[in-house]
Amino acid sequence: MQFKNPEILYFLALLIIPILVHLFQLQKFVKIPFTNVAFLQQLEQQTRKSSRIKKWLILACRLLLFSAILFAFSQPYLSNKKAVEKLHTFIYLDNSLSTDSKGEKGKLLQISAQEIIKNTSENDIYSLQTNTNFYKNITKKELKDILLRIKNTAKSLNFNSIYLKNKQNQSYKIKTLSNLIYISDFQNNYKKEFTNVTPSFSAINLETVKKENISIDSVFVNERSSSDITINIIIKNQGTQKKNIPIAISSKSKLISKQSFSIDKDSKKTIEFKIQNQSEIQGKINITYNDTFSFDNTFFFTLKKRKKINILAIGNELNFLDKIYTKEEFNYTFSPTQNVNYNNIKNQNLIILSEAENIPEILSNRLVEFIKNGGNIVIIPNSKSNNTSYNNLLSKLQIGKIESKQQDSLKITKINFNHPLLKNVFVKQVQNFQYPIVNEYYTFKKISSSNAILTFENNQPFIQQFNKKNGNVFLIASPLNRESSNFINSPLVVPVFYNFAQSSFKQSDIFYRLHKENNIDIEITTNKDDVLTIASKECTFIPLQRKFQNKVRITTNDKPEKSGFYHILKNKDTLETIAFNNPKSESSLSFLDLNELKSENSNITVSNSITSVFNNLNKKNKVHWLWKWFLALAIVSLLLEILILKFYKT
Repeated sequence: MQFKNPEILYFLALLIIPILVHLFQLQKFVKIPFTNVAFLQQLEQQTRKSSRIKKWLILACRLLLFSAILFAFSQPYLSNKKAVEKLHTFIYLDNSLSTDSKGEKGKLLQISAQEIIKNTSENDIYSLQTNTNFYKNITKKELKDILLRIKNTAKSLNFNSIYLKNKQNQSYKIKTLSNLIYISDFQNNYKKEFTNVTPSFSAINLETVKKENISIDSVFVNERSSSDITINIIIKNQGTQKKNIPIAISSKSKLISKQSFSIDKDSKKTIEFKIQNQSEIQGKINITYNDTFSFDNTFFFTLKKRKKINILAIGNELNFLDKIYTKEEFNYTFSPTQNVNYNNIKNQNLIILSEAENIPEILSNRLVEFIKNGGNIVIIPNSKSNNTSYNNLLSKLQIGKIESKQQDSLKITKINFNHPLLKNVFVKQVQNFQYPIVNEYYTFKKISSSNAILTFENNQPFIQQFNKKNGNVFLIASPLNRESSNFINSPLVVPVFYNFAQSSFKQSDIFYRLHKENNIDIEITTNKDDVLTIASKECTFIPLQRKFQNKVRITTNDKPEKSGFYHILKNKDTLETIAFNNPKSESSLSFLDLNELKSENSNITVSNSITSVFNNLNKKNKVHWLWKWFLALAIVSLLLEILILKFYKT
């Protein structure tokens, strides 16, 4: 038994007063003369004994009366929590796209919201975490209003983020009990996020009825000519073999092509569409099939004429460059150091210092300005480089200086497969590669950190990248002429230099994924107050953007929230149309085994019923007040005293 006002019990000490009154009779006895009292002696003894019993009964009734009253005012109760404590329930409700699937009672998210509303208590406090919002310290009415409006989202959360939010929410609470309820389908196997120190929580598993799903995994252009475009669509099947599945491509609501396909059990298949080349395609792919998830049966993409990247090579002409930078994709020009048109530098995306012997002061200054405006530079030294002029440029770029020139044959043996320039070049990491060799190279003293792309066998970098505030500097340690190196004969030269150019201007991809960082360069000159917006029929927002001299770099992350086509606008003018699709992870039919998780973590309770979890929680924390019983006891003791005084004769 617990007490809401235990300090009232201190007044029990005052019960000593009626006890003293009864033990020490303070009244005076008066002697009255009487002629003959001998016959009254026996009657007097009996009366005194009976009177003493009556007084003790009255004393007991009064002590019981006062004690019951004091206990009633102290408000005793029975419960697992203290009365001064409020019950705070932290609920995580997974509203990812996967919870839009059907369970036994209906769509998982809608049924979960209804059952939470039905089983929560009016007296408790709640905090609700969804994948998009956090609602802190709300009542049941507020919780109901939120749950009635909840919708599915492409954004997902991991358990650690949810627990951290719950922990932050509890840190300032005093006299509050907290419960954590985790309601999810536990998609994509989050087992690695649960450890022995994971806090206790109740896991409610939302299960889909169907375990079959087919999805559009990815789309890419395989071949493009002046008349036709070959589009490859990768289909992923989870479950049994499927036959004669209809698939169609449309552009701006107009059907372009359709066919049907069959796919084996738990496999991927590439489907090829050859369509007529157009100036711009806003493509939509549809699969007609009733499976677990419907959102991944539609895919959006855009095809448009790619902008040519402007490249200027300064110094000595290297013949391999114009073979890589073809006229179809690049505007490549070469200029000797003495004939550079400095006014044209600002219009370039990439500048290559191709084995210039000397770098004039004015060129160094323009290159530094070019980097600040978002350009990229590739520096290839000369066998007879003027180290003073090179160090002048390197110093202004704050990346270091040339230390010495080494005459030694070295192999280029290490490839940074995770570097953005090479990330998608190799199907797998190559072990028996024919390593290029250099006969002479420069060593550098760095004053800022760099990211090595290719490395010599002595761990010195051959090509390294320096990330500046707005642009990048790619520094090559050796001349690339045939006397100094055979690197230009290596298969690495094409992807490396091709991606030097591609990284200098981030052209829009044919599609992007929601809730992932995406960078898009828009070739446009804007005024200081100009702002680009992204809009669709349903929403408009201003993305994060950085302005450079001849472009604006847009970054998207949390927005947009829905898949579809979006237009990049300057005022009301459409600059470009881009397509967004849902994350691939939401299509997975891989779910966490909660029974296995429970066996490894004793502080986790598992259930498939929201109703049972909340009923147990409410029952466990229900307060049973006892003050009414003590008040009734006080009334009974008062009535007993009255009856004793009235009917007990002495």
